[in-house]
Amino acid sequence: MIEENISFCALSPFGAEVNELKITEINDRDLASLKHVIASNGLVVFRKQAVSDADFVAFLSRLGPMTFTAGETPVSHQPELNVVSNIGRERPPRSVFHTDTSYVARPPAFTALRALTIPASGGDTLFSDQYRAYETLPATVKEQLADARVLHVMSGLSLDDRQENQSWHPLFLRHPLSDRLALFLSTPERCQAISGMAVDKAQRLVRLLYQHSIRHYRLYRHRWQPGDIAIWDNRCTMHRADHSQVIGDRLLHRGMVLDEPIV
Repeated sequence: MIEENISFCALSPFGAEVNELKITEINDRDLASLKHVIASNGLVVFRKQAVSDADFVAFLSRLGPMTFTAGETPVSHQPELNVVSNIGRERPPRSVFHTDTSYVARPPAFTALRALTIPASGGDTLFSDQYRAYETLPATVKEQLADARVLHVMSGLSLDDRQENQSWHPLFLRHPLSDRLALFLSTPERCQAISGMAVDKAQRLVRLLYQHSIRHYRLYRHRWQPGDIAIWDNRCTMHRADHSQVIGDRLLHRGMVLDEPIV
């Protein structure tokens, strides 16, 4: 197992960190185990990664086929990646807790960010533990909603008629690697309906479950350092960038790895 070969330390309240290994040095045996570590911990942070975008893409491609969110800005020399930046913007980017591209039938399993330019202050990324969000629900809620499905819809991007813009997914998603149940949500703007439930009641319930998911004591706040790569599992986390106190330029490159179809 990767735990036996790579030095990890736990983050609080969840997640794991690697300090002494480059992504270019992970062998095939440990790569398979890394998927399970990410699935179990929600996210893994690799520190001091003096690697290129090509190295980043090569690493992600070994985890599975890469995917790209239509409407995002690609990195010119590595179009599998997209740009995440505040540079040249008059207003800070908008960010709320969400799951990446959950409105497609086959959302990304993993998302990763590579830090290129870190602001003088601010610009953290926050993560919610959706395993704990599910586990801390009342037993009656778990029972009543055990088979519920949620309609995830696209928002904030411009797509053409040929591209997916909505899909139904389980409210309680059993993770294929950890075998644990997670509360699978995105921002309420993107969760428009629950199967078998009136729309207004469903939207009220989504808002309540969403607020339950992002209570401050269950959040991990990642303070970026030069050379960081953070990779997280979209099936058991939500995330958002904190742009409220940013001073200086913030530039990251993002890559995503496809999941198996949700059934």
